[in-house]
Amino acid sequence: MATVAGRNIVITGAGSGIGEGFAKAFAEDGAKVGVFDLSEINASRVVNEIVKAGGEAKALIGNVADRQQVKRALKEFVDWAGSIDVIFNNAGFNKAMPFMEVTEENWRSIMDVNGLGVLICTQEAAKFMIPKKSGKIINTASIAGRQGFPNFTPYCASKFAVNALTQATAKELSQYNITCNSFAPGVVDTPLWKPLNQDLYEMGAAQKPDSAINEFSVGILKGRPAKPNDLVGMAMFLASEDSDYMTGQTIMIDGGMIFV
Repeated sequence: MATVAGRNIVITGAGSGIGEGFAKAFAEDGAKVGVFDLSEINASRVVNEIVKAGGEAKALIGNVADRQQVKRALKEFVDWAGSIDVIFNNAGFNKAMPFMEVTEENWRSIMDVNGLGVLICTQEAAKFMIPKKSGKIINTASIAGRQGFPNFTPYCASKFAVNALTQATAKELSQYNITCNSFAPGVVDTPLWKPLNQDLYEMGAAQKPDSAINEFSVGILKGRPAKPNDLVGMAMFLASEDSDYMTGQTIMIDGGMIFV
């Protein structure tokens, strides 16, 4: 059975949603967890809950698209934990906008976090992994990296970029025994959907202010959106030694929504 006990794991965007779910599950299994988030309030809350439950965690605050902030956060983690064995490049966001109304600001803000942030965090984490010739880099992709959705154009482009970064990273870092894989969730019921529900409703792409997530989930064979806990088993596999022979791959975990 996959385990991360004894591993030192950093998760970006771990102050809520998928990242929070992973952080708590890994800590419960015996990992030291770096809860990296833009929000100090959210990161501290997650760390406090982990510690209260008997786990080990440290809050890391910063913007993944700012190299100096990433360097500082990862050094803080290594000073505390001793090393970085695994990094989950999970931080990301979306802002719905009709295709013909997408602005440069919308494009750049999403690409900076979802694309550039993955590159920067990968590079900076790899600098700690290369000397010990061991490590795992895991990226959060999406069904939006397999199929374009016109109301989410920059987000889709950013997740296609994540798939490319996964493959390029795997090829570059394999010489150091560092693997890189990604996973592609579909619709996941997290706080990310609260503003998306409203945006899509205002755009006329949803029938009610809170119905977009359910309307978008109609085609899921499992019959419902995912919860973060639905992804934990896959995350454990990717972060554990069970996946040591896999690299450069993207795992679809969307409840049966997109077939590629």
